[in-house]
Amino acid sequence: MSPPPRASETLPPSPWGHAPFRRYLASRLAAEFAAQMTAVAVGWQLYALTGSALALGLVGLAQFLPTLLLTLIAGHVADRYDRRRVLCACLVVAALITALLALGSLTGTLGAAGIFAAVAVLGAAAAFENSAAAALLPAVTPRGQLAQASAWSTSAFQFATIAGPAFGGLAYALAPGLLYGAVALLWGIAACLFGAARPAGSAPPQERPDRRELFAGVHFVRREPTLLGMLTLDLAAVLLGGVTALLPIYARDILHTGPAGLGLLRAAPAAGALLLLALLVRHPLVRRVGLRLFQAVIVFGLATVGFALSGLLWVSVLMLAILGAADAVSMVIRATVVQLATPEGMRGRVGAVNALCAHSAGQLGEFESGLAAALLGAVPAALIGGLGTIVVALAWMRWFPQLRHLDSLWPRAPEATAPVGASWSLE
Repeated sequence: MSPPPRASETLPPSPWGHAPFRRYLASRLAAEFAAQMTAVAVGWQLYALTGSALALGLVGLAQFLPTLLLTLIAGHVADRYDRRRVLCACLVVAALITALLALGSLTGTLGAAGIFAAVAVLGAAAAFENSAAAALLPAVTPRGQLAQASAWSTSAFQFATIAGPAFGGLAYALAPGLLYGAVALLWGIAACLFGAARPAGSAPPQERPDRRELFAGVHFVRREPTLLGMLTLDLAAVLLGGVTALLPIYARDILHTGPAGLGLLRAAPAAGALLLLALLVRHPLVRRVGLRLFQAVIVFGLATVGFALSGLLWVSVLMLAILGAADAVSMVIRATVVQLATPEGMRGRVGAVNALCAHSAGQLGEFESGLAAALLGAVPAALIGGLGTIVVALAWMRWFPQLRHLDSLWPRAPEATAPVGASWSLE
């Protein structure tokens, strides 16, 4: 076992003082703002054109399918090509697509088919962007500060989740073309910032992909019990505990509130996450990390149960805020451990597996929640999901003792690329 961190190691300097990280963070914030604003515009415009709830559901499917089909390839690309160039190319494609949406909106020629096609292309670009961006984070972060960098990055995401839809709604009210034009500009700014990030290290070698290389990330995770337990725990929790799809039902039929109340419910998880992340930025997690992860998932499940049983708006908002805060703890731990446990040359492919477990599972989780609500009702569906999340956390604590005993995010040796069991101190 390694000795406990010295006092000087418990609170490392903030990565905010490192210029490449600042540019990276600003670029991620701009890109996420653009994505959130686009989601608002696409939903409102498509519903105005079709009046169909099914059409809104198909938007999620149009985003999910490219992610499912391309994520493993995207991970290979992130490991074999210059990640900055991959990111810039994805953002330029996104900017061009939204520029076409702006043109179609201004000329009145944009129809539902055009929106679905644009969403599918944006989903494909996002698959490559997410893998490359996650793999690039350690290269723009000073050594020993990755946990804080992950907290900063997640904070930027949560802030964009709260503010992006509000800005998008305001711009859409003025003119859809104006919104799409602003989004195209934001993606262009993000591309320029990524180009200026200047990460440490050289570009990875370019190789032709084969089946073994494409699935190398999956095989790596299977060989590492800590990573396997962490990613499957997140996958199960997201599939069972997601209540986002049920919020309109709760707002109208259970809490008896209007669109403003629904907006409050949607913002509550991100607001709770942002508050907790502000604390983690100043006081990063140092010891008993595995136990903290399981505690966060259990709190997530308990908050879901509280939300399921609530009949008051303020209680529901509070439960969702607690749920978001617990999820933020899980996100920071997972993002940090995945990066530190993975060799530099495989971070893209392992990050792709992480993206499949976290992001794609979220979309499937919303489908599962909606299907369960249709069969059982909204309250039983949310209640079963919350209780199921708690059961999964308790089972994983028994089945993955390496994850439960994970003590520190600090690597023992100068190289932070060894397998998990060799690079973290265990109790």
